[in-house]
Amino acid sequence: MIVDISKKVLIVGLGLLGGSYAKGLKRFGFHISAITKDQSSIDYAIKENIIDEGSVELDKRIIGDADIVIFALYPHTFVEWIEQNQGLLKSGALITDVTGVKGSIVYKIQEILRSDVEFIPAHPMAGREVSGVENSTDNMFFGANYIVTPTEKNTPDAIKNCVELGRLLGFSNVEVLSPEEHDEMIGFLSQLTHCIAVSLMTCNDKENMEKFTGDSFRDLTRIARINDLMWSELFVANKSALLEQMDLFLNKFNELKGMIEAEDIDGMRAMMRHSTRRRALFDKK
Repeated sequence: MIVDISKKVLIVGLGLLGGSYAKGLKRFGFHISAITKDQSSIDYAIKENIIDEGSVELDKRIIGDADIVIFALYPHTFVEWIEQNQGLLKSGALITDVTGVKGSIVYKIQEILRSDVEFIPAHPMAGREVSGVENSTDNMFFGANYIVTPTEKNTPDAIKNCVELGRLLGFSNVEVLSPEEHDEMIGFLSQLTHCIAVSLMTCNDKENMEKFTGDSFRDLTRIARINDLMWSELFVANKSALLEQMDLFLNKFNELKGMIEAEDIDGMRAMMRHSTRRRALFDKK
């Protein structure tokens, strides 16, 4: 094990992801602390043995004792925390995050961060349609992807430790990408799919449609039940990459529309066969 279990782990933002990180790491005996905004989350997490201690205040001891700090905050809140509170971190601390966009925050944080603290960014590609530490689970990451996005400012040891962290949490696939590669990938695989689900769910408000829906509609719009505060921020933070992916989708959608208008059966069937072949590559093994 590369990550030393004697090191103290602090989670800033004890919600669904932060709580799941805490549960996953607690299995190995790490001392887990948390800083979050709601006292009820701290109380619940201590009662359920998810964390060892926590506070809704900027507790100097808890923050200063932490060897590894995991930020489970919205992008702008993460940047603000570092700007205002990085002086509380111990020298030599390793910090990482769960943020779903990278290019717009990674370089900014690494630029303003103290030289004796290292930020190695990461993105756990997992979630649920619920929120809060009470809905966290220590198996949410099983079978999921974990992306580490280092820059030239990161040391080999920090990258190795972050990769090991993903493996300890149970991710089945741990990859290393640049922040730019990550944002292009996430723009297509995650953000575009949420845009499509939201658009589909809101393009027809005819009453009683829910009475006649089938599994295909439910499956396609599962992620339309969405955290509007978080996702609107993520869309804007990854604006360039997301708009590029939206253009690709619109072009292909309009191509299919044109085939339907022209009754181009051969064209539609060719596109559907290509879709079937591509979809097979995404099936979980």
